[in-house]
Amino acid sequence: MAEEILFTQEGYDKIVEEHDYLVAVRRPEVTEHLKVARSFGDLSENAEYDAAKEEQAELEARIQKLEAMMRNAKIVAEEEMTGEHVNLGLSVKIKDLKTKETFVYKIVGITDADPIEDRISNESPVGKALIGKKVGDKVEVVIESKDASEGQVLRYQVMEIIKD
Repeated sequence: MAEEILFTQEGYDKIVEEHDYLVAVRRPEVTEHLKVARSFGDLSENAEYDAAKEEQAELEARIQKLEAMMRNAKIVAEEEMTGEHVNLGLSVKIKDLKTKETFVYKIVGITDADPIEDRISNESPVGKALIGKKVGDKVEVVIESKDASEGQVLRYQVMEIIKD
């Protein structure tokens, strides 16, 4: 059985919207590209047909991935975002216990992660360590390295949980 994929309602709605667009708009466009390319003749030497087939394969793979995500989705309910503990859909202010720097991250599902925007996945090492923690809790995050001797441990303390 496939693992549950956690989403906020917003994140789930985004993948449903993308799926609907790909099925209703892109799929017919790609089908039309295939028809046009097929009309150019000999398929064995038809670069347009090969490109259209590749485009179709990529599109269908993305649609299948989105459908699998929707099947395995678990939407984190608003009631679970009380702010008492770190959860999907909430922001958390943490302090690096070594450098004393503070960071604010929003915990999101894997499809919404964007480290540049300070949105980290609940499946990332830091996100996974923070889920379920309360203000004052300390966490250790082991960052693996290709060279096992170079792995490092990051230590953070939860300073604040922010309900957006």
